[in-house]
Amino acid sequence: MGAVKNSMTGSPISIIHYDEDHFEEKGDVPAAECEPYASSHGVTWINVDSLTDTGVLKSISEYFDLHELTLEDIPNTTHRVKYEDFGSYVLIILKMLSYSIPERSIDTEQLSLVLGPNFVLTFQERPGDFFDGLREEIRKGDPIMHRMGSDYLACRIIDITVDNYFNVVEEFGEQIEAAEESLLASPDKTALQDVHLIKKEMMHLRRHVWPVREIISEINKRDSTLIKAETSAYFRDVYDRIFEIMDLIETTREMVSGLLDIYLSSMSNRTNEIMKVLTLVATIFIPLTFIVGLYGMNFKYMPELNSEWGYPAILILMLAVALGMLVYFRKKKWI
Repeated sequence: MGAVKNSMTGSPISIIHYDEDHFEEKGDVPAAECEPYASSHGVTWINVDSLTDTGVLKSISEYFDLHELTLEDIPNTTHRVKYEDFGSYVLIILKMLSYSIPERSIDTEQLSLVLGPNFVLTFQERPGDFFDGLREEIRKGDPIMHRMGSDYLACRIIDITVDNYFNVVEEFGEQIEAAEESLLASPDKTALQDVHLIKKEMMHLRRHVWPVREIISEINKRDSTLIKAETSAYFRDVYDRIFEIMDLIETTREMVSGLLDIYLSSMSNRTNEIMKVLTLVATIFIPLTFIVGLYGMNFKYMPELNSEWGYPAILILMLAVALGMLVYFRKKKWI
């Protein structure tokens, strides 16, 4: 599973450079320090934690010879998930997703990744990401990381981003369980609003995750010189995980639809119970109304009207009829 997103402070630009024998890490560096790494040996990972400084973006684009369209796409945070091959490098735009429990919604942040022959550039909207574990692997000299090239580093960054989608779906699973309990206990409008909110956010999640499948498929289909055959196997694994996530999302969406069915069923059962009580009351009062109506007629000669015990006898008769009907209903298991 992906790591929890941790906030970083300070560096708008950080640099990690490594090969099989060396490791170097810098933080809070000016853009000018990035220039030598454009042609250095080994692998360089430059991360920019802000998209507001256009000067920084322009400088880095000049050092690494990025196309002007790439420079336009990176700060455009409303951009859809995309993959574009410029020959000398590849641009991949993804969405980093996390679930905000207080707001009960998905928090979206754009991640722009530029893969070159010896470098990976990542551009984020703000400090903090899910890649602390990956940085620690590089620091500790993980043999696979230090042996593989920039394409493997890019694959790992994408894999961690995709892997964290599982965490978001799991959060929705917990929300669905809570909503189900609420619906069963009290199927009111508040519970229904919670279900509709979950359904809306699930559609939001699917809209961001589904295009990633096409991106990984494009990477696997194209014979890019930037991605070695050895790394393609890792990209295929990411592709499989995307399908797992999509299956999980579809299952979760079906659970949300099931919650709506539970709500409708609960409301129907509640209405039926109310109608059942009203019907029983009305049924009991039908013979009582008949008796009262019978003796409410204005006939002069009705023997019971002159009887000293007529009134209490009628009350006892009505009580007996009502009790008798209740006993009958109980025997029939209607109540």
